[in-house]
Amino acid sequence: MTTVPATSRRQGRGGRERILAAAAQLFAAQGINATGMEQVAEQAPVSKRTLYAHFRTKNDLVIAHLRDLTSTGHTLESALTREDVPARERILGLFRQPAPDSTPVRGCPFIDAAAEFPDPHSDVHSYAREQKLLMVRLVTALVTELGCREPAALAEQLVTLADGAASRAMVLGDADYGRHARAAAEILLDNALPGGSAQR
Repeated sequence: MTTVPATSRRQGRGGRERILAAAAQLFAAQGINATGMEQVAEQAPVSKRTLYAHFRTKNDLVIAHLRDLTSTGHTLESALTREDVPARERILGLFRQPAPDSTPVRGCPFIDAAAEFPDPHSDVHSYAREQKLLMVRLVTALVTELGCREPAALAEQLVTLADGAASRAMVLGDADYGRHARAAAEILLDNALPGGSAQR
């Protein structure tokens, strides 16, 4: 079992934040199911009593972890809501993996979580599905804004490319693998514009 060195050994306030930070490190390094609650407590570091006061079950911790990734912009989907970026570039932002660090390339955390919690009725799988449905709604709105033909179908094609690229990036350990899917996405977008003209 992998143990990630704790970045801090201070106690007291910020217990919830330290727990989430520890969970994020451990889940990325060794997967969710391979990470035990005691290991998270040790990594945080907090007492088990403090851990369970914040998160009654491991499922609660996993969902909080996924929500934290969403709220802090550490997901592919975060590129879609950047109002300071043009619509086309937001879509193409789906194909940029976060810069690699000391942990393996993990791809999409929602796909990873759904794979580790395969029961479609489980809370974790359901949350991952909700985020993937939100992703396609956001892309549909952006391609509609661009004036693309058949925006719903195009959005499904684009998110399928993005999710496939993220999965292959994880399997191959190549954080830059999305460049291949980005090239295909640009062709899809260009061909879907009125007259098939490029909009760059």
